[in-house]
Amino acid sequence: MLYETNRIEYKEKLSHDLEEEAVAFLNAEGGDIFIGIRKDGSVAGVANPDETQLKIADRLCDNIRPNIMGLFDISTDKRDGKDIIIINFASGTEKPYCIKRKGYSEAGCFIRIGSSTQPMSQEIIDSMLSKRHPLSLANIPSRHQDLEFDQLKLYYGLNKKPLNDNFPKTLDFLTPDGKYNMVAFLFADNNNISVRVGKYSGTDKEDLIEREDFKDCSLITAMKKVIDRLDMENVTQSHKRPMRTRIDKSLVNKDVLHEAIINAFAHNDYSRNLDTPIFQIYSDRFEVMSFGGLVEGMTTEQFYTGTSMPRNREIVRVFKDLDYMEQLGSGIPKIVKKYGRDAIAIDSFIIQATLKFDTGSEILATTDSPTNKIIIELKQNPYITMDVLAEKVGLTIHGIKWHMDKLKKQGTIRRLGAKNGGYWELIQS
Repeated sequence: MLYETNRIEYKEKLSHDLEEEAVAFLNAEGGDIFIGIRKDGSVAGVANPDETQLKIADRLCDNIRPNIMGLFDISTDKRDGKDIIIINFASGTEKPYCIKRKGYSEAGCFIRIGSSTQPMSQEIIDSMLSKRHPLSLANIPSRHQDLEFDQLKLYYGLNKKPLNDNFPKTLDFLTPDGKYNMVAFLFADNNNISVRVGKYSGTDKEDLIEREDFKDCSLITAMKKVIDRLDMENVTQSHKRPMRTRIDKSLVNKDVLHEAIINAFAHNDYSRNLDTPIFQIYSDRFEVMSFGGLVEGMTTEQFYTGTSMPRNREIVRVFKDLDYMEQLGSGIPKIVKKYGRDAIAIDSFIIQATLKFDTGSEILATTDSPTNKIIIELKQNPYITMDVLAEKVGLTIHGIKWHMDKLKKQGTIRRLGAKNGGYWELIQS
């Protein structure tokens, strides 16, 4: 058994300092973390290797910046008949890497020295940062040039603003030398970016119960899918008021939730490895996280009061064309007015909106819920189409499919017969 070195770290179990060790390897020459191995080299083993691997991947992707996808690999092995996990890190190409909540500081940046992990000095951090040259998305050529824009054309058409053949130029989708740029890539049908929504059973990340990745679609399509998904979780509640009628409301203000999502997409910093916003659902709140921190030159006060300094001018322009943004800078003041400044956390690399659920209401399973509406419609017409069902229930096609898949997994409904001409059967009513 090898001892710990500048490229080998042993951990008896998954611990809170995983991100520190990972950052240290990324900022140095790379290396391996062995989980389930004690410091003396004896084997402790990992009880739930599959679950632990998922937690590791989520933590590394969520908590370290710049994005490190492609710079690490997770595998399992057997030692003395016990499962262990090995995380292999390459040396990072965009040093310095940091723990995103602590930013580019001595508390957030680490490096491997010998067999130990040490904080980086601010001088080294500043020196590394000075060698990085972030460029405008409009000046960075797209990684692919065979782009298609059917989805974007559809959205503009529905908004009565049809795009002509010159739209790549008018929307600033071209670099100075006429190639598609990264703005075009983000809005293309066939990009390979992914936007993640995670749902947890409690108030922390201990138990991930659902994860959806919206990928290979226009940025607008991904945003619409995220809005639909969080709207499904923003279930209607009712206040029970003595001697008065019930007042229906949602877990969080729907307009504010939409503003938070749209702002995250519009103002996210996509320039570093195409980091995309992250959306998380807990038992007591929604969290909406975008990357990039404050735009250079903007103060915290200006941010909270809605001063407009858009990071992504071209993206904001498309969002305004499609009526997703009423006016520049209006989103943050709406969130602050409803939930206060404490609802938005800012550091050097992220901005996170935390919208806590209104616990003063009692959640009721009523016939007004989308699930019950779907069941009622299926009882009345087992041959109903998805389009008609979406219209009757008041959801998008994506929303209907999500609820139908959930009912099928629960064993409540099943499909009989061919896709065209078949019908739905209620297993439980």
